[in-house]
Amino acid sequence: MEELTEPRTLDHVRRALASTPTVDVHAHRIGLKIEDGALVIAGEVGSVAAKKLALEAAAAVAPEVRHIVDRLRVEPAERQGDRQVRDLVCDALIGEPALAEAGIYVHDKGRVDALRAPDASRGRIDVTVAEGVVTLDGQVPGLDRKRLAGLLAWWVPGSRDVVNGLAVEPPEDDSDDDIAEAVRLALEKNPFIHAGQIRVGVRARVVTLAGAVASTSERAMAENDAWCIFGVDRVINRIELRP
Repeated sequence: MEELTEPRTLDHVRRALASTPTVDVHAHRIGLKIEDGALVIAGEVGSVAAKKLALEAAAAVAPEVRHIVDRLRVEPAERQGDRQVRDLVCDALIGEPALAEAGIYVHDKGRVDALRAPDASRGRIDVTVAEGVVTLDGQVPGLDRKRLAGLLAWWVPGSRDVVNGLAVEPPEDDSDDDIAEAVRLALEKNPFIHAGQIRVGVRARVVTLAGAVASTSERAMAENDAWCIFGVDRVINRIELRP
C-alpha cells in the first residue's frame, strides 16, 4: 500500500473534486483533512449526486487512506429545524402504505417515543435527526422497504443527509433488477414526474435513465430521485427534452 503523505493526498483529492463538474467546488466549500489515517470530507454540496460523486472521486485518487469519513451535507431545499424535519420524516413514513405494518419510533435527547406500535408489527423504524441529518435504524422485511424509507427521508425539504442503517430481516441478496424497480417506484411516486415516459436500466449499480420529458426541471428531478435510492453508485441521464 502506498504510504500516506498528507499534503500530497489532499492535493490529489482537491484536484479530483475540482475536475468533477457536478461537485462545483467554486459554489460550495469542501474541507479536507487527514485524521488517524482516514480522509475526512466535510462541507455542503448542492445535491445528492454531488455528494456521492465527491466521495467516489476522493476514493479513486486516494487508495492509500484506510477509509473516508463522510461529513458532507446536501444543501436543503428549505432550511428547517431538526424537530420539523423529524416530524415531516415520521409523517411520510406513517403515511406510506408499504410501511403500514412497521412500528415508528422517535429518538430525541435520550428519549424514545412510539408514534406507531402495531400489536403485530412487521419491522421497526427508529428516526433520529441531528443538524438536518436523518438517521434510520431498526429493521424492515425487505430491501424495497429499506430503499423506500430512505427515499421518503430524502424527500423532506430540510434533509441534509440520510444515513440508512435499516437492517433487512430476513437478509436478501441485492440485484440490479431490484435497484431498477426501486428507481421506477420513486419516479412513479413523484407527482411532478411523468414516470411512464421514462425508461430505467441498471447495470452494476449504474442507473441509466432514458425517454423524454417536457421540462428541464422534470429531467433533473428524475435524476435526483434515482440518486436518492440506496445502493445506486452512479446515474447516467439520457432523458431528452420534448416540450
